[in-house]
Amino acid sequence: MDLDTVDAADFGQSLRGVGLNLLVRDVGRSLDFLRNVLGMDVFQASDDFAILRSGAVLLQIHADHTYHSNPLAGILPEAGARGAGVELRLYEVDPETALERAQDHEGATVLQEAKNKPHGLREAYILDPDGYCWVPSRPLTPDEMKALDQ
Repeated sequence: MDLDTVDAADFGQSLRGVGLNLLVRDVGRSLDFLRNVLGMDVFQASDDFAILRSGAVLLQIHADHTYHSNPLAGILPEAGARGAGVELRLYEVDPETALERAQDHEGATVLQEAKNKPHGLREAYILDPDGYCWVPSRPLTPDEMKALDQ
């Protein structure tokens, strides 16, 4: 499927498994973060919508105004962070690279620098301009795993 040209109906009918769709205040601002900090591929970007890919995972973002008749529209916060308690984990995005990019990105907030975790990942926590929490991570090397045990 060509994500640059697929129409909405064909795209929708192709989706399987779990889907991620984030409502954002400004699609362009969100795309800037997702592309430049997290290295996502972007398709069919407009002021209303975009398809994104990180590894094998597809994600959609929609501008708030596109949800005018959706039941979710009535509970969107006017200000402040969105998605509290949800971690959007990217298992194939180097946390150091994402942190370096986030430092220079307006609206990005580093919640936690990259750390080696006992569950076998090196990960960082970064908030995007809408307050969604992204966790770029990579598997620990054998030497990093050994160092955790000491």
